[in-house]
Amino acid sequence: MKNDSTTTALNFVLAALVILGVVFALLSIWRMRDLRRIQPQVQVQLQQANIVTMRAQQLFAEIKAYNATAKSPELNQIIQSVESSQTVAK
Repeated sequence: MKNDSTTTALNFVLAALVILGVVFALLSIWRMRDLRRIQPQVQVQLQQANIVTMRAQQLFAEIKAYNATAKSPELNQIIQSVESSQTVAK
């Protein structure tokens, strides 16, 4: 090329872009490793949360069945408030 300063500047820009590309590639690799390391822990916690949710639903069903036979007004009021909060959450 005729202009050496332009060529030098463009080479520096190209070198900087190459270095940034390598840095971003390394960051991506490290984050993917972290994600793969954390993913089993998250799955275990999700399973535990699902178990707790299922137990709470079973308990609520048992309370509703008990209230059908006992007919407690206080318990009926609690059941209605829980059911209304569940419909809002959905």
